[in-house]
Amino acid sequence: MARIVLPSALRPYADGAHELTIDAPTLGRALDALRTTSPALERRLRDERGTLRRYVNFYIDGDECRTLAGADTPLTADSELMIIPAVAGG
Repeated sequence: MARIVLPSALRPYADGAHELTIDAPTLGRALDALRTTSPALERRLRDERGTLRRYVNFYIDGDECRTLAGADTPLTADSELMIIPAVAGG
């Protein structure tokens, strides 16, 4: 099962969890699974069309998914998915 690591800003939307495990073949399917288990979290990761939110970075085993296959990036049982929302401000 792939391991999803959440930063503190997203933990309240996943019942305070630091990590989640998801059995899914791709990033997109993992987010589909989150829609069921943690709908408040999933809404912060994809927009109403199901597209990855622009200001959220998804690192799979250290590589940003947009440099790979985006939502179609494969996950393995050993994959680590780190979700990093961009921080703006001055």
